[in-house]
Amino acid sequence: MKLRVIDFGHVSALRSQAVYHGLAEAMTPDSDPVLSLVSPSTPYVCVGMHQDINKEVDREFCASRNLPIYRRHVGGGAVYLDENQLFTHFVFPAGKAPQRAAELYPLFIEPVVRTYREMGINANYRPVNDIQVEGRKIGGTGAASIGNATVMVGSFMIDFDTETMSKCLKVPSEKFRDKLRQTLDDYMTTMVKQLGEKPDRGALKSVFLRHCSDVLNVEPVIDQPTPAELAAIARAEAELSDPEWTEVQHRKLVALGVKIAANTHLTEAAHKAPGGLIRVSLLDAEGSVADLVLSGDFTCLPPEGVDQLAAALKGTALEPAALQAAADAAIARLGLDLPGVTGADIATAIGAAQQQHA
Repeated sequence: MKLRVIDFGHVSALRSQAVYHGLAEAMTPDSDPVLSLVSPSTPYVCVGMHQDINKEVDREFCASRNLPIYRRHVGGGAVYLDENQLFTHFVFPAGKAPQRAAELYPLFIEPVVRTYREMGINANYRPVNDIQVEGRKIGGTGAASIGNATVMVGSFMIDFDTETMSKCLKVPSEKFRDKLRQTLDDYMTTMVKQLGEKPDRGALKSVFLRHCSDVLNVEPVIDQPTPAELAAIARAEAELSDPEWTEVQHRKLVALGVKIAANTHLTEAAHKAPGGLIRVSLLDAEGSVADLVLSGDFTCLPPEGVDQLAAALKGTALEPAALQAAADAAIARLGLDLPGVTGADIATAIGAAQQQHA
């Protein structure tokens, strides 16, 4: 099978996200799979599809540094990105890639791990979707369904600005921010830290493509985007920069607040599941779920399944067993893939929100 390799080089912050969204939207079931490589020429902050920006990002700091904020169609957390990351985007027709994240992640992470190792970095895959070097994170990945495509995004972490990252995130206090910075320094590593210098981009690309060939059983072929793909990328740029998309989670919460009546209570809570942080905004009406918004840095395939799951739980009694049973049943009925998140995790998060007014 041919793997079209499109190296976009250094592009604008917005285009660095738009390329894989556009490639996915332009893909048909019969298309050849694509690997895109790209780095942003200017820094920005990128938030996961299911995150509420106002809860995760220090918007005042970002504005002061002219850092744009873009929401991607992939789960995961908010992150500061700049020219020191080489993004890798595997964009496959859905029928030519594994259907579940549990098979997607190890398959597409393996070429990255082998590349790191060949270049002298002792990297390992750590489920669900991390790459670590002796216990320190050197890169995360994310999966999404976009159009007719299955997308796996990742990066080679050449270097990383932990100080700016710590300032981009919303924290309860400056003392906590100092601790966050130290935690990032301790927990994350980079190719520069491991090798003492930046790797040659051409050499890195060459090694990576060879391992893609071996692991994925594909023939990498250097290619250029088609006119249809470029048009789709341009449309993706317009969508990703549209405030309606950027603020989509906030608008859900506003709509939830409007529904408050005399016998209802609006509360919020969070629960850390193995697959990520789950945030819950709960409208409680006399012991049952009147309405619900789920957000966080977890992964859900298909992405719209998060809202479908929240809708399915309306009317459920606010009792742990009932919530877990309803969540498990909805996840199964909707065919949702929530790596590292179970019905019990959803029930725990909702229960924590209920306790806020108990």
